[in-house]
Amino acid sequence: MASNALQRSEPVAIGLVVVGATFHYLGPSFAVLLFAHLDPMGVAWLRMASAAAVLAAIRPPGRAWRAAGREERLLVVALGAVLAGMNAGFYLALDRLPLATVAGIEFLGVIVLAAYGARTRRNALALALTVAGVALLVEVRIAGTPAGLALAVANCVGFMLYVVLGHRLATTSRSSVLDRLSLVVAVGALFATPFGIAAAAPAAGHPAWLLWGVGVGVCSTVIPYLTDQLAMARLPRATYSLLLALLPVTATVCGVVLLRQLPGVQDLAGLALVVAGVAAHRSREAVRESERPKDAVPA
Repeated sequence: MASNALQRSEPVAIGLVVVGATFHYLGPSFAVLLFAHLDPMGVAWLRMASAAAVLAAIRPPGRAWRAAGREERLLVVALGAVLAGMNAGFYLALDRLPLATVAGIEFLGVIVLAAYGARTRRNALALALTVAGVALLVEVRIAGTPAGLALAVANCVGFMLYVVLGHRLATTSRSSVLDRLSLVVAVGALFATPFGIAAAAPAAGHPAWLLWGVGVGVCSTVIPYLTDQLAMARLPRATYSLLLALLPVTATVCGVVLLRQLPGVQDLAGLALVVAGVAAHRSREAVRESERPKDAVPA
């Protein structure tokens, strides 16, 4: 029965990942506008602060903090710190390296998490297909300054921690998804404040810059992190990690729909491999269910 519920939830979870990925790629378009006026740390702080303000207007974080137990509070603080550091590392790396390089290095962490949970030959094949497809899509070239590469690696580690801690929070928290997300982002904004508020100060005299900051916060934090929490609650961590390969697929589709950037043969081959890999993957729960004798009575 649990396996059937998991199978029913997977299409919903895939849809949530695609929605989050779509907004994930809308956010940088606002961030690019801000990079011309603000330091990357200022952009990172505006992203966290504006997202925290939007979520606090919907769900005040203080109520969720009072209702949370000790373990959940520790998870929230840890995840908030990770979000602040990960976002800062991402923007600082992006200021020094091409986006494809930063995204490619970031995906290495996803590969590690998905590989750890593969456990079967079928899932190992699914992972290999997915990695090959992403490689064709992003055409990663590891080039850049040592500082930029170090920041990209730090962002990769932060993204791995985000998936691990975020999945644990999504599957153990008793609070609603909006309550815990509001609390996590508020904590992240507090961690980011000492390092970014001064760099963001010039935006105070430019309402347009502040609006762009809100756009970054909503598109890159509120919506993607909300869909992440909903998807994490429905999927095993390894399955969710593999589904993150849909990020470059969604970027390609957005390029076609929004920018009329038609994919070439290599892009189409990469898309096909990623879709095949995602379709081939089976969660450990589904594998155990298939191996159970047909006449066995579910517990």
